[in-house]
Amino acid sequence: MFEKAGMLYLYVETPLHAGSGTSLGIVDLPIQRERITGYPMIQASGLKGCLRGVAQVEDEEKTQVVFGPDTKEAHKHAGALSVGDARILLFPVRSLLGVFAWVTSKDVLARFKRDAHAAGLEASWQPVGPSADDEALVAGDALVSDGKIVLEEFAFSAKRDDKVLNIAKWISSNAFPKEEEYHYWRAALPQRLVVLPENAFRDFVQFSTEIVSRTRLDDKTKTVAPGALWTEEHLPSETLLYAPLFASKPRIPKENLPPDWQEASNADYVLSFVKKCVDGKRIQLGGDSTVGRGFVTVRIHIPTEKERGGENDA
Repeated sequence: MFEKAGMLYLYVETPLHAGSGTSLGIVDLPIQRERITGYPMIQASGLKGCLRGVAQVEDEEKTQVVFGPDTKEAHKHAGALSVGDARILLFPVRSLLGVFAWVTSKDVLARFKRDAHAAGLEASWQPVGPSADDEALVAGDALVSDGKIVLEEFAFSAKRDDKVLNIAKWISSNAFPKEEEYHYWRAALPQRLVVLPENAFRDFVQFSTEIVSRTRLDDKTKTVAPGALWTEEHLPSETLLYAPLFASKPRIPKENLPPDWQEASNADYVLSFVKKCVDGKRIQLGGDSTVGRGFVTVRIHIPTEKERGGENDA
């Protein structure tokens, strides 16, 4: 039984390839996607493994308690932390004005609000969406020209909505990294957030990802080796993802706990340990680490008693 929960946010700084294996489609190595919606995601197993690796550097003994023992000793006890799939919240799309927009949809916002509630967070806004397929809701005018917003080659009638502004301010305060170097991005979100129709959002996250061609050269001829040309799909920089975290008390006997956990060890200790290890840090997720791919900044939001009561605490 899980006793405490929180939310983990991943802000993508360099293109991220969380692969799903080979494909018979146009892209040789596509990214992971939800089966029904087609939205990009990162499976929980890969995310948990990455968090475990970072935590192990900090404290190997507590990592065994929180994440469970190594495979060869997995029969001894389960871990005390459950990590959910990382889902899309904001996706960057090229804009005619303002360079790019962060886009989302009512469906995505509603799912996030539901997941946030399960994690003990009460978002102080209601999901909103446009009423027509050629309309987009915006928080500000930075991307709008003559009443239109142009994303890639598609134009939408822009409708300003204060509810979108409230959502942008909440995400800026609660989900974006809180470090000083992110001040510009937190301030930019209220001017760049766009809520799209469901179908338009789905099309952008399916067809506006980054596709990279890679090769391997023959050491002698310095030409592309036979069969060594392939394409990879990446989530673009500036994407925002989220994943719920759930914790129980440690599942091992009290006398086997680390010394400073033996007097009082519970789910709060588990979440606090994970937050101490990764909150505010840049970690590497997915493949292509040796070419600088997959660097993300992590923010972990553990709700206070005040927030569990439905009030916002940025």
